[in-house]
Amino acid sequence: MSEATERPDADAWASACEEDLREEQARRRAQYGPPPGSAAEELRKLFDVVAEKVTTFQSSLPGMAAQSAVQQFVGQAKAAVEPVIERNPQVFDHLAAAGSELLAAYRSAVEGQERRWTRGTDPAEDSRKSGDPRDEGPEGSEHIDLD
Repeated sequence: MSEATERPDADAWASACEEDLREEQARRRAQYGPPPGSAAEELRKLFDVVAEKVTTFQSSLPGMAAQSAVQQFVGQAKAAVEPVIERNPQVFDHLAAAGSELLAAYRSAVEGQERRWTRGTDPAEDSRKSGDPRDEGPEGSEHIDLD
């Protein structure tokens, strides 16, 4: 055997994978647009858009005093937010993740209750049937009809 067939080029596989990855990323950018940035970058973009909208809104305000007050408020808010974003960008990623977790927990709780409401059953009966002690209320509780 020759040396070329005994030891295949390991870099060729890595190069082909990197090329495929770049092509897939380019295809997704073309289809979906650029990927979102970090939570801090997205907050900065949101703040810029809101500030831009507020400044366009201020032109419809009567009087120079109102316009300058809005401009001053936007400037102060931007000056207060920007250093926080610069010093702690990872905090916003953690807050975004925590918000997603809270939303998932809320959804889970609400979906269970909605299922019971749409079936028209008593939640206490459902918990007794399922054996789930978390859904049980105090002993002797009774269903109160509010209609």
